[in-house]
Amino acid sequence: ICFVTLLSHKDGYEKYTAWKRIWTSNGKSEPSPKAFMADQQLPYWVQCTKPECGKWRQLTKEIQLTTQIAKSYRCGMKLNNSTKIEVSDQCSMPEDLRVAEVSDHWWYSMLILPPLLKDSVAAPLLSAYYPDCVGMSPSCTSTHRLLGESNAVKMEHLKTPPTIAGMNKYFQPFYQPNECGKALCVRPDVMELDELYEFPEYSRDPTMYLALRNLILALWYTNCKEPLTPQKCTPYIIVRGLVRIRCVRETERILHFMTRKGLINTGVLLVNPDQPLLPKEYHNKSVIVVGAGPAGLAAARQLHNFGIKVVVLEAKDRIGGRVWDDKTFRGITVGKGAQIVNGCVNNPVALMCEQLGIKMHKIGERCDLIQESGRITDPTIDKRMDFHFNSILDVVADWRKDKNQHHDIPLGDKIQEIYKVFIQESGIQFSELEEKVLQFHVSNLEYACGSNLHEIRSIDYSGEEVQLTATDGSLWTAQKVLVTVPLAILQKGAIQFTPALPERKMKAINSLGAGIIEKIALQFPYRFWDSKIEGADYFGHVPPSSSKRGLFSVFYDMDPQRKCSVLMSVVTGDAVATIKNLDDKQVLQQCMTVLRELFKEQEVPDPVKYFVTRWNKDPWIQMAYSFVKTGGSGEAYDILAEDIQGTIFFAGEATNRHFPQTVTGAYLSGVREASKIAAF
Repeated sequence: ICFVTLLSHKDGYEKYTAWKRIWTSNGKSEPSPKAFMADQQLPYWVQCTKPECGKWRQLTKEIQLTTQIAKSYRCGMKLNNSTKIEVSDQCSMPEDLRVAEVSDHWWYSMLILPPLLKDSVAAPLLSAYYPDCVGMSPSCTSTHRLLGESNAVKMEHLKTPPTIAGMNKYFQPFYQPNECGKALCVRPDVMELDELYEFPEYSRDPTMYLALRNLILALWYTNCKEPLTPQKCTPYIIVRGLVRIRCVRETERILHFMTRKGLINTGVLLVNPDQPLLPKEYHNKSVIVVGAGPAGLAAARQLHNFGIKVVVLEAKDRIGGRVWDDKTFRGITVGKGAQIVNGCVNNPVALMCEQLGIKMHKIGERCDLIQESGRITDPTIDKRMDFHFNSILDVVADWRKDKNQHHDIPLGDKIQEIYKVFIQESGIQFSELEEKVLQFHVSNLEYACGSNLHEIRSIDYSGEEVQLTATDGSLWTAQKVLVTVPLAILQKGAIQFTPALPERKMKAINSLGAGIIEKIALQFPYRFWDSKIEGADYFGHVPPSSSKRGLFSVFYDMDPQRKCSVLMSVVTGDAVATIKNLDDKQVLQQCMTVLRELFKEQEVPDPVKYFVTRWNKDPWIQMAYSFVKTGGSGEAYDILAEDIQGTIFFAGEATNRHFPQTVTGAYLSGVREASKIAAF
């Protein structure tokens, strides 16, 4: 006889059928009587919050566990509706013997059904998923799907990334169904490979792991200004039965793993040295970080917060590396190096801005192209040539798919080749202005791809400890060393390694290029460009010829509030060589000549202040960012990131294949290496 048939005459059957209806509407798993018992009938277990106690107690059947109860429960507390009455001396009562069994390795394998969390904080972010596929109960109001809505309404709902009230719009920790390519997020319904490696016991049924991991991520992104601890997570783990105890204990393991990997508890967190983020078994190592750029600082902060002893050595008289801000322009910060964040969603820079309470200004899409006659280029011409230029890049991408490194040629040469073939075969003739606009877009590509105190002299890793020698003879020793110097420094052999770096790594180092970009910033007595630019964040300069390409091709308005009068421009590609031997005044004169051509209809005043960067002459940087040389491949970034004997590690934008050429890439590489070092 069917078990359900037997139940049909019992008290509570109506409750079961109502639950079954809700479960079927929202979930994907079978609404079996066993699932009903686990979801609705088992008692809750809660832990005493007294530091000297911590015993687990079973609540009576009628009590619904809430986050507030879990945060404040004490042994003997009588929970009668909203009244909480604490009975003294109940902590001395022994704990139920079943609690100890929960920690046994075999206990989890005996579970008939995986735990599904009730009212998980992650629920609003996962509304497009079946809740029981991501570790949540389908019976809760918070997990009810868009039932009864038209497909059009559902599609409109999916267009907007789900969020939690008060959460930064750039925080999107989970992929949505059928979504791909979003940076730094996870599939809420699937374990990643490194998670399976760390937690193989969940490979058969990952539901419990996914429930806890998703909860932890959601809690972190709702408050990223404070370290997330297991104790802060516990009250939000709402599930019936003894399995709640197992979930709470597993949370500590999962949270420590996610912390080590840099998924949570990262950025500019201030962590009490007496309460490090990782347990003591990670603390027994010493690390030296060479270089205090974004990669080195990110790694050092992570390692310090983990509880690992770390020292940072920097050759220059400042930190930041290729991030160097000038704040002398009457309250406007002008970056001599990196300043623009490309892609804010899940970007660690956006995370750090949120932690520090710094607002990010979104640069508008409008960019008027001004000719040296002073005329603004017709937007239709710009759009036409932009489309043509991107079509050329698509052809290059298709051509590249079938070629190996031996058939590689410079990107600029290939663009010119395809462009000439197109002109010959199509018979289309572009005007002189259109040709100039095309050169502007090529110069922007060059902007993206580069162009043609303790100065460490040697690193000896032949012994049990690594020995670093500075140019002044100072000696430093550590068990692990993280090298974060720019690619150009490694290429020039400024640091001698003993033993020498493996041939494979040296080949990768030399297969990448060290590109140069220079900047000029100018402060004027007034904003002469406002009437023509009309509030745009930047404007373009159409070069009069290909020989002038890359020379002040874009001018950025550095004050989004439109109160100060500061412009910044860049020199890229072959144009860098043309200013290399000029002094700053000569570079300024060239820049002013361009501005006066662009704004011929008015008087352009002389600047009251300016600077010109000289990254190529900086002995400890010598570059802007890396690029793949002709004949090279992206694999070089991965090889550069490989450690040597678990002793020497490497970080920096040139070691990040997914995010090269960016502060984001440098920062993430530092977090990546901190994780590797902690795990060794």
